[in-house]
Parts: sequence; structure tokens; C-alpha cells
Amino acid sequence: MSNKNQPIKLKIKSGNVDKFQPFLQAMAAKGELNEVLKSRVEKAVLLMDEGTQLYPNGFIKTDDLEAISTEFADTPPEAMESLEREFTVAGRIVAMRSFGKAAFFHLQDPTGRLQVFASRDDLGEDAYRVFKKLDMGDLVGVRGTLFHTKTGELTLKSSQITLLTKSLRPLPDKWHGLKDVEMRYRQRYVDLIVTPRTREIFLKRTQVVREMRNFLDREGFMEVETPMMQPIPGGATAKPFETHHNALDMKLYMRIAPELYLKRLLVGGFEKVYEVNRNFRNEGISTQHNPEFTMCEFYWAYATFEDLMDLTERMFAHIAQQVTGNTVVEYQGQQIDLTPGKWARVPFLESLRTIGGLSPEVYMDMAKAKALVRERGEKVLESDKLGKVQAMLFDMFVEPKLVQPHFIYHYPTDISPLSRRNDQDPTITDRFELFMSGREMANAFSELNDPVDQRLRFMEQVQEKEAGDEEAHYMDEDYVRALEYGMPPAAGQGIGIDRLVMLLTDSPSIREVILFPLLRPEA
Repeated sequence: MSNKNQPIKLKIKSGNVDKFQPFLQAMAAKGELNEVLKSRVEKAVLLMDEGTQLYPNGFIKTDDLEAISTEFADTPPEAMESLEREFTVAGRIVAMRSFGKAAFFHLQDPTGRLQVFASRDDLGEDAYRVFKKLDMGDLVGVRGTLFHTKTGELTLKSSQITLLTKSLRPLPDKWHGLKDVEMRYRQRYVDLIVTPRTREIFLKRTQVVREMRNFLDREGFMEVETPMMQPIPGGATAKPFETHHNALDMKLYMRIAPELYLKRLLVGGFEKVYEVNRNFRNEGISTQHNPEFTMCEFYWAYATFEDLMDLTERMFAHIAQQVTGNTVVEYQGQQIDLTPGKWARVPFLESLRTIGGLSPEVYMDMAKAKALVRERGEKVLESDKLGKVQAMLFDMFVEPKLVQPHFIYHYPTDISPLSRRNDQDPTITDRFELFMSGREMANAFSELNDPVDQRLRFMEQVQEKEAGDEEAHYMDEDYVRALEYGMPPAAGQGIGIDRLVMLLTDSPSIREVILFPLLRPEA
């Protein structure tokens, strides 16, 4: 006979035990039930028996811990004694030392930590008895006054402690934290509690996005929103995710880029637009790739790709200065100088020779170029054009060497279906990609606004798709129609925000800077 649905027995007897049976049985079924969890449940039951709410609402927090520490850390003891001010704070108990009739614990809120002193004399016997049933990880509200301990630590002397949320699971050991990297990503909520660096990364991420918006706003750009579900995916070379709209009975694609919609707005008369956007690409996962990621794309009428180079140097320097306090940042042991004017600008084909160390006799010869790519273990389709094979060589021999900021420009027309052809050489385009720390950070070009040329480029992409290239562009008749009404000469750029955050927080993996990266299901 199975005991699967039998109640889990605890050391205490109470009708309130029944409330926790679903939790206890779920833990038992997963093999996670242990004495620590049972002890926490027993404390929760005893609190309920005494009339304490485990999850009350209505506590008003008026003070942040960091603000208190900043204002009063250096206040002399005599001035502290005369300070007639009571503080009201709230946060999570993250450390505790108990001495019987008194205890010290550390409270943590989003701004920082502060030590709290609790004693039976100050709280009263009943309230102190409740306090003694609290655990590490519980959320509490505290009212009290400030003083310095004998060791000089700023401390809040509590006159009232209110349980706000009872934690049923223990936090990881304070000395070891979450050492399993995948567990950190999977249980980011715990990682944020116990890992100060993780909190710092995501505070800086918010700063990066804010300063990018501030910069573009000051430059006269208007923030807009474009569809995330599109009938025709476009704007990038990538395989999209598919979905289906039941009411309209139509296939839709998750956005791989907002580009073609943003350029429709140029047609409509908006001359400077940008969008901080979520994109979705059905590709592999690596330290640099997540299927869902964040970019900023912006478009500027009556500007060229060279204007964007200058703008980008100023933007990156501004963001770095605001977020890190310097335009020289350290990434994985290397100093990267973002100071405007120091960024290299190298033509694409020249980079294969001068940086990649390849001979023009190889990268300009289709057979030799394909042979070298295959020698390196990469697949080449018979339909692939020379420009695409050269791009593969670039990825292998050039990109890893681009540590300092490099604008690589004049990409082959073969691999730039939305870029404007160069006036002097139609086999290349007025396009650049930005590289630093050995990876691509941005992609930009003077926009193709010739509807006849754009239609031909789309037709070539359709042929490549039919030949087996799943990442080739679709034909977008409506976008071509928009160009037929007339789009002003313009330049546009997409910047990978996740990779920029990686750079400015010295994070080696994109998963470090995405709150909830995509992971395989738990076993």
C-alpha cells in the first residue's frame, strides 16, 4: 500500500499543520524534504498558533538601508545619542547571531545591508518570543533608532519587528552561496539574494539602457515601438521562431529584428527613430548567444554610415563614463579604450589580409576560399557566394583578434541585402560592423532606398533560401512598396545591449547579464 498521500508527520501537534501538507508532500515527492524544511514549517505553525500572520500586508517602509548608512555612518556617538529620529525599514534577514535575550542580525534590501539589534527588553517578552521563531531568509519590517556598537558598526536598535513574509526554504550557506553556475541561472531569484556581484550586474544593466536612451533622446531621436510578431520576418540573417494566430488562421514569426518596420517610419516622415527591442532567433546557445536577446536599433535620415561611426564612438564613451566612471574599461584582463578618436577603421577585405594574415590569392578565389573554410570544419553550400565564404574566413581569422574597438567596413554586397551599394564599387556596400573584445557589438550601414535594387536583392535571397539557406531573407512586398513611395537617404544601426553589458560588467558569458536565460528543462 502506497504512503504517497499520507500526511507528513511533524514534531508538533496543531491543526495548522494541515495548511502545509501540500508543501511537505511536494518536497517529499521530489526528494527534497529534510529536517531543515520540517523545522521551518514547525516554526511557521507555532507562529500561526500564536496569532502571527505569516504573509501580512500594509507595512509602510520609509527608509532605505544604503541611505541610512551613507548619512549616518560617520556620525559621532554623542550626536547619535541626541538624534531624535525613528527609522522604518524592511528587508530580508541574511545573517543572525543570537545571545539568548538579545540578537544581532543583518537586514538586506535592494540598496544594501544594515545591522539590527533586537532584545527582549526593547521588544517585550511576547514580541521577542515571536522574533526568536524567525529564520534566515524571512522578510521583516523594523522600526528603531540608530547607534554605534563598541566596534563602531552602525546599528538599528529595534523597537518593533514585524514578520512580513515567512521563508519556507533556507538560503544557501553564506560562505559558499550558489556555486553551481546553472543553478545560479535557473534560480536567479536566489542568486540575486546571496550574490552581491549579480545584483551589481543588473543594476548596471539598467544604467546602460537608461544612458543609451538618454544619449539618443538628447541627439533628437524619438523612441517608438514596432511589432514583435510579424507576418514576414526581416531585417537580419537568422532563422525565426514560428507561431500561429488562431483567429486570423495565419502563420506569424517572432521578430528577428525591427529594422524593416523602423525604416517604414522613415518613409512616413520621422527622421530619427530608435527602439530598445527584444529579438528572437532560433539559433544555438553559447557564451555569446541566447535565443531571446535585447538590441537597440536606430535610424537617421540624411546621414551616412560614417556619421554613425562618429555617433557610436560618442555613445559608447558616454555610456561607459556614466556606468563605470571611465572610458577605459577592463574586460577579462584586457584594457579596452573607448575614448572617441582612438577607434580603428579598417575595410573588410583589407582586414582579411592585414589582421587575418590571409593572402588575396586565397580569399579572392572561390575554390581556395571554400577549401580553407572546409579545412576548418565549417559547412559551405554550393550556392554560397564568395562574399559569404569571405565572411566565414573573417569569423575564423579576424574577429577573435579584434580586442580594441574596430569598425570593419565595406562588406561584400553578397551578404548585405539591405545595405546601400558603394558608389565607386558596387560589389561592396557602405556598411560597417563594430568589434571589440573579440566579438561583434553592432551592425550598421547606409540604407538601401532604391526599391528596384531592393527587390532584386530580395529575389536573390529567396533563391538562396530555396537552395537550403534557412537564414536567408524572405521577400517582403510591403516593404518594397514602402520604398516605392520614397525613403530618404539614411543610415541605421543595431547595437547588442547584452554584449555591451557584458563588456561594462566584465562578464564572460551572456547568461551572466540576462536575468532569466533560456535553459534546458530540469531533469
